[in-house]
Amino acid sequence: MSQPNSPPDGPSDDELREILSEAKTIAVVGLSSKPDRPSYEVSEFLQQRGYRIVPVNPNETEILGERAYPTLLDVPDDVAIDVVDVFRRPEHTPPVAEHAVARRAKMLWLQDGIANDEARRIAEDAGLRVVMDDCIKREMRRLLPPA
Repeated sequence: MSQPNSPPDGPSDDELREILSEAKTIAVVGLSSKPDRPSYEVSEFLQQRGYRIVPVNPNETEILGERAYPTLLDVPDDVAIDVVDVFRRPEHTPPVAEHAVARRAKMLWLQDGIANDEARRIAEDAGLRVVMDDCIKREMRRLLPPA
């Protein structure tokens, strides 16, 4: 069964479950240090689930106890990024997709309300799985309930 908001050829529930189960590090592009923002809430949830969060925001230095970086390309090469979770307006996502490809991420995840066909094409052409207009927290709760 496909994700309701993913592209029709997007990852199946089984593929998502596998990727999210194997992932260790999630870069959150557009992560805000403001606790009332969805990006903060989602990232805090991901940390509580055991993922390492890498904040990507040029206006921040540290969020949720992790050093923040201006772009994905500024994250040290020794930090393997499995998933790039994006909280940016759709028109800003193609360069993020290019950076996710350059960083050899396995998945590009565009949060609720964010979809961009060019970003999807860039990522998929390089072999990344793509989810658009869907919340990683909500899907993780559905696919990987706590033990």
